[in-house]
Amino acid sequence: MSRKMGAMAAIHDRKGLRLALFSIHGLIRGDGLELGRDADTGGQALYVVELAQALGRRDDVAQVDLFTRRVVDPSVAPGYAQPVERLSGKVRIVRIECGPAGYLRKEDLWDHLDAFADNASTFWRDEGQDPEVIHSHYADAGYVGIRLANQLGLPLAHTGHSLGRVKRRRLLASGISRDDIEERYNISRRIMAEEDTLACADRVIVSTANEIEQQYSQYKFYHPERMRIIPPGTDLDRFYPPDGTETGRSIYPELCRFLEEPEKPMILALSRPDERKNISTLIEAFGNSPELQRLANLVIVAGQREDVREMDPGPARVLLDVLLNIDAYDLHGKVAYPKRHSPEDVPVLYRLAASSGGVFINPALTEPFGLTLIEAAASGVPIVATEDGGPRDIIANCENGYLIDPLDAQAMAETLLRLLQDHSTWQTMARNGLKGVARHYSWDAHAQRYVDELKPLLARREKRPQPVLRERPILYHDRALFTDIDQNLLGDPDSLARFTEVVRERQRDATFGIATGRTLESALRTLRKHSIPRPDVLISSVGTHIHYGPNMTEDTAWSRHIDHLWKPRALRSVLAEVSGLKLQPKSELSDFKLSFYYDATEAPPLEEIQSLLHENDQTVQAFVSFGQYLDIIPIRASKGFALRWFAEHWGIPLERILVAGGSGTDEDMMRGNTLAVVVAHRHQEELSRLVDLHSIYFAQKTHAAGILEAIEHYDFFGECLAPQTS
Repeated sequence: MSRKMGAMAAIHDRKGLRLALFSIHGLIRGDGLELGRDADTGGQALYVVELAQALGRRDDVAQVDLFTRRVVDPSVAPGYAQPVERLSGKVRIVRIECGPAGYLRKEDLWDHLDAFADNASTFWRDEGQDPEVIHSHYADAGYVGIRLANQLGLPLAHTGHSLGRVKRRRLLASGISRDDIEERYNISRRIMAEEDTLACADRVIVSTANEIEQQYSQYKFYHPERMRIIPPGTDLDRFYPPDGTETGRSIYPELCRFLEEPEKPMILALSRPDERKNISTLIEAFGNSPELQRLANLVIVAGQREDVREMDPGPARVLLDVLLNIDAYDLHGKVAYPKRHSPEDVPVLYRLAASSGGVFINPALTEPFGLTLIEAAASGVPIVATEDGGPRDIIANCENGYLIDPLDAQAMAETLLRLLQDHSTWQTMARNGLKGVARHYSWDAHAQRYVDELKPLLARREKRPQPVLRERPILYHDRALFTDIDQNLLGDPDSLARFTEVVRERQRDATFGIATGRTLESALRTLRKHSIPRPDVLISSVGTHIHYGPNMTEDTAWSRHIDHLWKPRALRSVLAEVSGLKLQPKSELSDFKLSFYYDATEAPPLEEIQSLLHENDQTVQAFVSFGQYLDIIPIRASKGFALRWFAEHWGIPLERILVAGGSGTDEDMMRGNTLAVVVAHRHQEELSRLVDLHSIYFAQKTHAAGILEAIEHYDFFGECLAPQTS
C-alpha cells in the first residue's frame, strides 16, 4: 500500500466528526503566520488555524481540513504553494486551485470561487470521503460553502468575521464616497453573498451578542434563532505577562531607534494597514495632546513593508497617511513605526507594553471581535477599544479597560490619559484582564461548545441519496455537451441542421445533454418537432428533474436530494397577493418548480421577492428569465447543481463538459470548471456578469452556429481544452 493510500485509510478508519473549514483569502499556514502582511492576512487567519488545532485535539473529532487558496507566486513563501500541509495527525491545511496562480486580494477572487468549489468537490471525490459539516469563514467562503453544502447535502456553519454592510456604513461615515467604496471593495457582491449565506446556513457562529444585535440585524435574511455566541480562545502558552526578558528581544532595539525616551509607558496599536483600523484618528489624538506626548510613547505596528511605493494602493494609502501625520504633528522621537516584525515579536510587544505601564488600543471603526484585545489582556495590558462591535463583550467579561467612540479623537486622548495617570486603576485592570481571559477565552472551552452546537445538525442530517444507474449507454464517454433549447437551438434552421448532424456523427464520442427550463414533456415535444436527437441526459424544469436516455429514466435519487426545505403550498400562499405575478398553467409546473408570468411594470424586483420569501421562512432559489418569467425551485436545485450531480455519478470531469448557455438560469452551469460558451442572441445581457471571466467564450455567431463555433474553439472532439491551457 502506498503512503498516500495508507494515510487515506487511516483517516477513513477514525471514529468521530469530519469537519471542513473554509477560509479562502489571504495567506494561511500552520506556523509563522504573516499577520498584518496585508489587509487580507489578519485575525481571521489566526482564528481558523487555532480553531482547527483545538478541534484536532478532541477525541470526538476524526479529521479537520482547513481549505484555503493555493498561491504560487515568487513574492510569497513557497510553502503557500504546497497542496497539503499537515499540522497534526488529524489536522491538515488543504490548498485548492482558484483562478490565476499568483496572489490575489479578496476583492478580486469572486469570479474564481465557483472553480474553488468544483476543485474542493474533486478533492473529496478523489479521497473517497466527504466531510460531515462545512464551516465557512467570511463572505467568499460563504459563497463556496453554500454551493458545496447544497451539492452534497451537508450542514453549513458560517462565521462572518466582518460584515459588508457594517463596513460600508463606517467607510461612508469616514468620508469615502459610495462609488469609491464599490470600486475598491466590490462591496455589493460581498453583501449579496452574505445575504445568501445567512439565508442558507444552519448555524452562524458569532463571538459577541453585539454582532447579532447591531451587525447581523442589518441583513434581510438574518435568522437570530440560528445564531450561537461562542467567543474564540487565545493561546495562553504564547501570551502571558512580562517575565523580564522583553528588552532582550530583537524588537525592543528596533523600537528604540525611533524613540527619544524609550522607557516611557507605551501606547501600543497593532493591526493591518487598513482604513477601517482608523490609525489616523489615533495619531490625531496623540498629536493634539501635549500631556499624552509627555507621559507616553506611541507604537504603531501596522503590518510589514519594504517600500511603501511598491505596496498595494489601499495599504500604501494608510501607511503614507501615518507618515504624513507624524510629520504634520512633529511627533518624531515620540512615535515608533517599525517596518517589519515577526510572529514571535507579537507577544513580546504586548509584554513590553505591560512592563512599561502602558496601554493597548484598538481604535478600529468597527471590530467584529478583537483577537488582539484578548491577547493583550492575557499579557497583562489594560485596553482601550472601539465601542462598535466585539470589544463591548470583552470588556464586560474582563473589566479591564474602556470603550471609546473611534471617531472622537479628543475623547480617545482623554481615555488614554485616564488609564496612564491612575496607577491603581491600571493595576486593577491588568489583573482583571488576566483572570477574565482565563475564565472566558480558552480554546478548549470554545471547541467543546462548538462541537456541542454541531451535534444537533448531524442528528437531523439525512443520508445523501445515491442513484441506481441501470442504463449506461454512455459508459465509455469521457466528455459531454450540454445546451439549452430555446435560446441556442431554435431560431436558425440551417445551423440547427448542421449541429444535429455533428451530434449524430459523434454520438459514440460524447454525451449529448439538454438543460432547459421546460418540463420534460414540453422539452421532448419540442425536440421531436425540430428533429433534434433525443439526448443522453435531459435536465428539465430549471434543474429540478434529471432523466437518462434512451428511455428517459428518471433519476429519483436527485428528486429525493433536492426535496429539502421545499414547501410549495406555503410558497403559493406567500406569493398569492404579490402584484404582477400570475401562476403559469399546470403544464409548465412540476413537483419542484413553481412558475409565474412576471410583469416587470407591476411586480417587485427579484431582490424584494427573495426578501419576502426568506422573511416567510422559505429557503429557495428564485430566477427571473427574459424579463417575463419567474421560476422558484428548491435551494438544492439548479441547472448547475444538476449538471454536477450528473458529472459526479457518471464519472465525467467538469473540465470536459462543454455548456452552451442562453439565459440567467444557465449561469451556475457555466461558472467553475466547465468549458462554457455564451451564444450570441438578444437575451445574452442576462449573462453579462460572465463577460469578465476569461474561462467563458462569447461566440460571435447566433443559435446553434455559436455552439459549433465553441466546439472548434475548445477543440471539443480533440484535446477538449480551453486554448490558453493547452
